[in-house]
Amino acid sequence: MALIRWEPVAELNTIQNEMNRLFNTFFDQPAPTSRGGASGRRWMPAMDLVETGDHYLLRADLPGLSDDDVNLQLQDNVLTISGERRPEHDEDEEGYYRLERAFGSFARSLTLPDGVDPDGVQAHFDRGVLEIRIPKPEQRKPRQVQITLGTRPTDDTKTIENTDTTDTQTNSHDRVPAPA
Repeated sequence: MALIRWEPVAELNTIQNEMNRLFNTFFDQPAPTSRGGASGRRWMPAMDLVETGDHYLLRADLPGLSDDDVNLQLQDNVLTISGERRPEHDEDEEGYYRLERAFGSFARSLTLPDGVDPDGVQAHFDRGVLEIRIPKPEQRKPRQVQITLGTRPTDDTKTIENTDTTDTQTNSHDRVPAPA
């Protein structure tokens, strides 16, 4: 019988590869085929979010869509981009050998930071690229309190004076034994 050395890193790599394969097959499964054998894959447009000095810049690739096909909604600090890309072919026709371009409805949501001014959000659509500029919220500045100098109020303070002069040996820094 041959001994095989156990390599834990190789085992973890194998488990990771199997998990990746499992997730890829689950999430990349095409939707059930429609009539004519064409698969109706789910379409999710790609988006980039970039932070600049004074705003956030969101770009979404929406090829083949016009500005009428896209809906933008900002509600409770959640920006939602939705729309639909319709197929350019008739499902009843024959003669298609391969259909790879995805179509259908989509919706992407992005939670914005608190304090974003909804009236400052600007959107521009050009050549299939949606560009949204979101102004950054103003940073809260620390509040500074001015301190004024003056005389101390005398009516709220009480002065305690020692009038007992019998024990001249006792110093205010000496320890006094506690009563029993």
